[in-house]
Amino acid sequence: MEFRPCIDIHNGRVKQIVGGSLRDEGSQAQENFVSDKDGGWYADLYRSLSLPGGHVILLNPAGSPYYEATKAEAMKAFREWPGGLMAGGGIRADNAEEFLDAGASHVIVTSYVFRDGKVDLENLERMVRAVGRERLVLDLSCRRRDGKYYVVTDRWQKFTDMEVTGQSLSFFAGYCSEFLIHAADVEGKAAGVERPLVEMLARTEDVPMTYAGGVGSYSDLEWLKKAGKDRINVTIGSALDLFGGNLEFEQILRICRRQGV
Repeated sequence: MEFRPCIDIHNGRVKQIVGGSLRDEGSQAQENFVSDKDGGWYADLYRSLSLPGGHVILLNPAGSPYYEATKAEAMKAFREWPGGLMAGGGIRADNAEEFLDAGASHVIVTSYVFRDGKVDLENLERMVRAVGRERLVLDLSCRRRDGKYYVVTDRWQKFTDMEVTGQSLSFFAGYCSEFLIHAADVEGKAAGVERPLVEMLARTEDVPMTYAGGVGSYSDLEWLKKAGKDRINVTIGSALDLFGGNLEFEQILRICRRQGV
């Protein structure tokens, strides 16, 4: 199990927020942590610890008042560690190259592919043509409804009709090199992982995946390592001492890097 670090940027600042609280209106979000460090500082730290594959997520939509400030902060991270971090948030076929040219290793896509409540296969194919399957990561951010998990878009506010199942993961694995799975209902709450979701993900072996959401204790991480058969990677935000939480970064890395479950 690999640890995948994160740099979440909102209103031009590196932050940790409660995922389900994000709103476009007024660029609002419930904040857990606001850093006094910039994106470049975090990128340099992750590089020094040999932690590639981290996610730089722009949490403001293009055209909103804070988007340019958020984008500029993201670009600092890519310049600091070219090829070490992935770019996500508002990525489309017509702007993906800009982020790759700036130093992003991959682009992460959600809303461009899952639009108006449905899967837009034409846009998915455009993305593959634009960047190649090997540089495309699909963010299947999901929330639970009626006992099932569905992809949500527009900063986790809108449900689609796309259910996250082993079958759907196998289908989309043909279009991307990796999945980023946000359990949006528990994101930013550090109150435990979405266990039924993880158990379902563990049964899928087609493509690498990273789980995000709810890890709040070392026992959560140990459970994830075992339930995920040491194959599901993990990212931790608000619970990490790096972002004001209680979990020690070094201990997290020891657990992730330990051989065996």
